[in-house]
Amino acid sequence: MKQDIPALSPASRAAPLIDPFARPISYLRVSVTDRCDFRCVYCMSENMTFLPKKELLTLEELDRMCSSFISLGVEKLRITGGEPLVRRDIMTFFNSMSRHLESGALKELTLTTNGSQLARFADQLYAAGVRRVNISLDTLDEQKFADITRWGRLPQVLKGIEAAKRAGLRVKINTVALKGFNEDELFALAEWCEAEDMDLTFIEVMPMGDIGNEDRIDQYWPLKDLRARLAERYTLKDLAHRTGGPARYVELEETGQQIGFITPLTHNFCESCNRVRLTCTGELFMCLGQEDNADLRAPLRAHPDDDAPLEEAIREAIARKPKGHDFDYSRQDVAGKVSRHMSHTGG
Repeated sequence: MKQDIPALSPASRAAPLIDPFARPISYLRVSVTDRCDFRCVYCMSENMTFLPKKELLTLEELDRMCSSFISLGVEKLRITGGEPLVRRDIMTFFNSMSRHLESGALKELTLTTNGSQLARFADQLYAAGVRRVNISLDTLDEQKFADITRWGRLPQVLKGIEAAKRAGLRVKINTVALKGFNEDELFALAEWCEAEDMDLTFIEVMPMGDIGNEDRIDQYWPLKDLRARLAERYTLKDLAHRTGGPARYVELEETGQQIGFITPLTHNFCESCNRVRLTCTGELFMCLGQEDNADLRAPLRAHPDDDAPLEEAIREAIARKPKGHDFDYSRQDVAGKVSRHMSHTGG
């Protein structure tokens, strides 16, 4: 497939996507499956009902969809899930997307993963042009890892991390800050990432979907409190560094280590939002924290030989992108909660 589909050059692209608040949309996060081999307690219910295959975009449709976004100025593509590497033949898609890296139209192709399948795919991902991966990991304690993921195995993930590093992939660890769960591992996680030369970003738990008996408010550990704990041991220096996502970074002056904070609740990062999210069924969510979406699968399938209707639908959707989200736990209630699971929209 990679050889049969033409690549885009930067010069051949159409007018870029600009939202109503003059923010250029240059970053697309694409969920390629809602399935996962874990059942993390803040992401999914234990007994999930997954989408029927016919509702999912095929790999060829995902290629066409992503290529349309690239033609409209998207320069960074992050593949997510569920767990993206459990999708059958997913490397066909990565290999096809690499043509946009080769042409220069796409500046970065990357993914977020739980790490369980990286031992199998790390070398192939590097060969396809992936240079960075985000790995979700909330604890270094094997029993706690089994508890938080319900189905997960920590040794398998650690082997995947080592495989990624051997392959030449830069690894960033994403850790959801969970009150009463990994508070006591704050310094252990930071020191482990420093020793392994990996980046580390902490994320506030977000109100996404019904997760059964788990209580979002009980889970919520504000990152301002986490940062204050770090400051008890280290001197924190704010950095202007950005990687195209919502994280804000500090440097631990004693070690030179950089740590990121993604704070959708305690500090709204919407003013610089440059991203939208495409689900595995072709719904485009212009904001992670809002329910409004656009059906892009319909124009894609209705016009198999004409991308113009799809591109028009994309532009119409971007014209509805809101100023920001409404996540709020301040009233001891999950205000701004959205009904869909994170695994549906993509992490």
